Amino acid sequence: MSNPLLPAAPALNRRKVLVHTAAGALAASVALPRWAHAQAGPIRIVVGYPPGGASDRAARLVGERMQQLLQRPVIVDNRVGAGGRLAAQQLVNTPVDQTILMMANPAVMSVAPLIYKDLKYDAQKDFVPVAAVTDYDFGVAVSNALPVKEVSHMLAWIRANPDKANAGVPATGSLPHFFALMLSYMAQAKIEVVGYRGSAPLLNDLIGGQIPLAFDTLDSLLPQHEGGKLRVLATSGAKRSPFTPNVPTFKEQGLPLTATGWNTLFAPATTPKATVALLGRTVFQIMSEPDVQAKLAAAKMVPVAMTQAQTAAAYQAFNAQWSPVIRRSGFKPDA
Repeated sequence: MSNPLLPAAPALNRRKVLVHTAAGALAASVALPRWAHAQAGPIRIVVGYPPGGASDRAARLVGERMQQLLQRPVIVDNRVGAGGRLAAQQLVNTPVDQTILMMANPAVMSVAPLIYKDLKYDAQKDFVPVAAVTDYDFGVAVSNALPVKEVSHMLAWIRANPDKANAGVPATGSLPHFFALMLSYMAQAKIEVVGYRGSAPLLNDLIGGQIPLAFDTLDSLLPQHEGGKLRVLATSGAKRSPFTPNVPTFKEQGLPLTATGWNTLFAPATTPKATVALLGRTVFQIMSEPDVQAKLAAAKMVPVAMTQAQTAAAYQAFNAQWSPVIRRSGFKPDA
């Protein structure tokens, strides 16, 4: 019988749309209409998380190249609060004379609409997918103070220490949060999920021994894992990550748990269609450039090049995959 908390196979495999050929990039080359040069004011890329995280780093890399291509200032604007939801709320009904994008992840655009009753934005009606930027795996990590080296050891420790089995996640209601809940359900090993305000404080507490376990995006865990300050026990992809070839997947360790997340640029629905189309073509070109791909790979992120249509299709496929997971989890936010 199928597990009600496990995501079904996605309708669209985003990673098969990675890294288009040079011919594809040339076909999508940015052709600037006259009004693109004439528009006043900067382009803002809003990030709902603190500087330094994966979303922020991807936004800054894309923004730097976008400024060169569109010949307009591009400002990355960090608007932190409510796990990224505050940024989305502030962009509803953006005036049409402002060019704003939001670098968003599933927590804001797929999870929050299903679990928050008083959400002040409608992800489907208030925003338009513009272009995918990166995909990422999840990982589970333990502090060096915890004497476990494999997932089976971790689960045994959780069952033996129910009063200590706390697992930190970068934000309450984030996809790592649901990934932790799925693992707990599947393995029948109860854990207490503790939400943090970002990856940095989470990993500081993990390294310091204030919390024994952490579920986060793999790129957030990697620097400290490589530095020997924590141990990543498993990754969430269907295959081992190229960034951690010596770390087995959950599937390899007996748990049929597979999932990925993404960072995608969205525009407020008030944005003129011509502007959305131009921005979509621009980001597709940026993400097709080998130099950009290399910089993202060096930052332990998987680059994605998708047209606006492909991005919209991937977003809907992701929602179809994860909506049943989130609803059947029974998760209710505290606030």
